Parts: sequence; structure tokens; C-alpha cells
Amino acid sequence: MIAVPEFSLPAPFRALGSRLPQWPHSLALATALNAANRREVFGAAERDALNGRVVRIRVLDAGICASIVFRGGRFRPASSSEGPALAFAANASAYLQMLVRQEDPDTLFFHRRLLIEGDTELGLLVKNLLDRVELPAWLRDRLQPQG
Repeated sequence: MIAVPEFSLPAPFRALGSRLPQWPHSLALATALNAANRREVFGAAERDALNGRVVRIRVLDAGICASIVFRGGRFRPASSSEGPALAFAANASAYLQMLVRQEDPDTLFFHRRLLIEGDTELGLLVKNLLDRVELPAWLRDRLQPQG
């Protein structure tokens, strides 16, 4: 896997990202989570715990935010006016490091690079789900160093 360095996007990215519509990020996240749900990554108890609960993911240095809710057996974009039961916030590099399994959420949290607010029990459940989700093969192959 490619090593992702710790970085922060330049301030203009945050300024621009915060002015753009946020619903496309929520739709993309909901679509990805629904694909994982179809592969049965989530168990019945996890779906029950997530049911009706808004989870918000903020990428601080990009100025973007995605809010999702699990309702009717599917992940859906949540309204930005709905208060989250759980919120994650980190720079893009921290999320990328989790994605490629370079860093785990606990390490990022204890180094204050991942902020988690809200329902502690739900936070642990979502953190454990993040640890279990595997990258699709096509993306994993692209992240392999070319040698």
C-alpha cells in the first residue's frame, strides 16, 4: 500500500468546499454504505443501532461534510438541519490513512487527529465497522506501489 503522509489541504480548499453544496458528499457516502450493506458487512444488531440515527462526517481541511441516516433498510443522505447522534471530524489525510489501513481510528483519536462527538456506544460501533470495511479490489490495486 502507498504510505499516506500527514498533511492539511491549503486554506482555499476549505473556503471553497464550505461554499459548495454538501448533499453530493452525503449521497456518495450513502451509496458506498449501501453497497457495503448489500455485501452484508453490517449485521442486524448494527443496523438496528444505526436505525434513525444521523451520523456526520466532516473533512475539516476540505470544508466538506456528509450526513447520513439509516432508515427503511437503507442509508440515505440526512438533512444538514438534523442534529447528529454521532459526528466525526478530521483532515483528509487522516481519513485516507484509515482507508488504506495505515492508521487505525483509535490511534488517530488518541493523537487528536480524529474528533468524535456524540453517542459513545454508537461511536464504538461505527469505529469497529470502519475497521471491518475492506477496500474494493479495483481501488486496492490502484493504491499498490508500482515497482
